[in-house]
This record gives sequence, structure tokens and C-alpha cells, in this order.
Amino acid sequence: MTGATNPRTKADLLAFLDTLGIAVRTHEHPPLYTVADSQALRGTIPGGHTKNLFLKDKKDSFFLVTVDEEASVDLKQIHHLIGASSRVSFGKPEALMELLGVAPGAVTVFGLINDTSGRVRLVLDSALMENAVINAHPLTNEATTSIAAADLLHFVKATGHDPVILKVTG
Repeated sequence: MTGATNPRTKADLLAFLDTLGIAVRTHEHPPLYTVADSQALRGTIPGGHTKNLFLKDKKDSFFLVTVDEEASVDLKQIHHLIGASSRVSFGKPEALMELLGVAPGAVTVFGLINDTSGRVRLVLDSALMENAVINAHPLTNEATTSIAAADLLHFVKATGHDPVILKVTG
């Protein structure tokens, strides 16, 4: 596998966004590992907050499914929606680091900046994308970056990925 042997940092990400002309706002906070941590510690940051599922199928196709933090996803059925070849399981931490350059607890759509080989297919939940502003970790779980939904799509395309927007939540 090829991928993030030297993963980009939060500073690299913010500089990349700046070169794309994308204005973001980043809020620093203690490390957040779960949605519950995020809700308790992040304070009041407006917009949709993300929950990210790093999934793989039996043919080693990888998917990053990004939904609203409150959303529930049927992992037994999602493979039908996202085009997986089989039922999916969570990708291993080693694959997560290799492909997206992040550790468990810091999974983020911004990790696509590290997927230079285009191995990960991004699926954004349509309900999440109804928010004017989307909030995600900037490659670290010690901060939250707010980005306009349209700018998020611009970022994703600039990383060479083709975002798929689907209704994946119940």
C-alpha cells in the first residue's frame, strides 16, 4: 500500500486550505476521542459536527463515511448504499494511519489530504451536508475546524477525491 508515510500536519492542512482560498476557523480544545467527549468539551461551535467511520470491505476497498455526530448508521446494511463488495468492518488503525494519516479518535474528512493514492472513497451523508457549516478535526483531535459545506466539497475535490453524497443514516 502507498499512502501517508509522512502524514501532513494540522499546519500543512491549514496552509493547503489557505492556498485554495478557503477560510476556516479552528478552535483548540483538550483531546476529544468520542462524540460524547466532543459534546462535553468543545463548547459552543455552531454548525454540523461530524462522526467518521473508516470502513473496509472484503476486497480491501476503503470507505470514509462522514455523518452528523448524532446520526445512527446501520453497519449491517450500509455496504448496499456505499458500493462495497461485501459487508464492511472497521478499518485497522494501521490502515487508518497509512491512508489518512490519523490515529483512531482523530478520524476526519480532512485526512483525505494524506490519501495521495486515492484509495479511500468518501461518502458524505446528505443530512450532514444540509448544514451551512461543517465541523471536523484538522488531523488532530485537539482542535475543531469549521468550514463552509461548499468549501468542504472544494477541499475534497482538490485532494483528488470525488465526494459521494448519499442518505446513509436512518
